[in-house]
Amino acid sequence: MKQTVAIKQPHLFRRAYAKGKSAVTPTVVLYARKNGQSFNRLGLTVGTKVGKATVRNRVRRRLKESYRLREGTVKQGYDLVIVARTAAAEARFALLDRHLASLLKRLELLA
Repeated sequence: MKQTVAIKQPHLFRRAYAKGKSAVTPTVVLYARKNGQSFNRLGLTVGTKVGKATVRNRVRRRLKESYRLREGTVKQGYDLVIVARTAAAEARFALLDRHLASLLKRLELLA
């Protein structure tokens, strides 16, 4: 994540949920909102419904890697929040990667 900064403040997550555009797949939800910066900020949310800590961490790592592989093609200047759904726990990396790619395309975030 060279060009991307992590979102850690709760108010940035809430702002993305409330005012951002969203798109949904069975495994992942993506919220995107312009941030007025020259770089992207990425936040990941994996709730306890997804599974125990090891499962949540595995899902988080897979989503982060999927984003990292596409980072060069994503438009700059957005806050992106990726929310894992319960089906993400059972999904293979290829499916998560395909779903994230389709969400970025649907929200017109690919350069």
